Amino acid sequence: MCNTADNLTEALLFLSHFMGDIHQPLHCGFASDRGGNTIDVHWYRRKTVLHHVWDVSIIQTAEKDYYDEGAGEFVDALNKNITGAWSDKVQEWEECAKNQTACPDKYGSESITAACDSAYKGVTEDSTLSDEYFGSRLPVVNLRLAQGGVRLAATLNRIFGQSKA
Repeated sequence: MCNTADNLTEALLFLSHFMGDIHQPLHCGFASDRGGNTIDVHWYRRKTVLHHVWDVSIIQTAEKDYYDEGAGEFVDALNKNITGAWSDKVQEWEECAKNQTACPDKYGSESITAACDSAYKGVTEDSTLSDEYFGSRLPVVNLRLAQGGVRLAATLNRIFGQSKA
C-alpha cells in the first residue's frame, strides 16, 4: 500500500537533488568525459577528478578558508548575497517561461555555459588547481548555489500554490 506522506517526501528529495544537480555546471558537462569524471587533476596536493572539485572541493575549501568550516555560515553568506548584492536578479531567477513549474532547459543551458567558461577553462589532464582556480571559480559556485536555492523555493511555491507575500 502506498503511503502518501512517504511518496511526497521521496518526491521532494528527488526534486531538491535534481535542482542542485542541474545547477552544478559539470552535471551538464560533456558526455565524452562524463562531466569531468575522467579528467584527473590535483586539488592543491590531493589527486581527484574535476567533477569532484566542483561537487565538493571548492565548497569545502571555501568553508575552511572563509567560514570556519561551518556550512551554516556559508549558507548565511549566500543568503546575504541573495537579499543584498543579487536581490535585483532574484525575480529573474524565479521566473519560468510559459507558466512552467520549473525551467530545466534554462538551468541546464546556464550550467553548460558555466562549465565551458569556468569549470573546463584552462584545465588539462593532471592540472594542479589551486588558489588562482579556486579564487576565480568560487564566485561561479556561489552564484549557482544561490540560483539553485532560489529556484527550488520558487518551484515549491508554484507546486504548492504559494504566492510571494
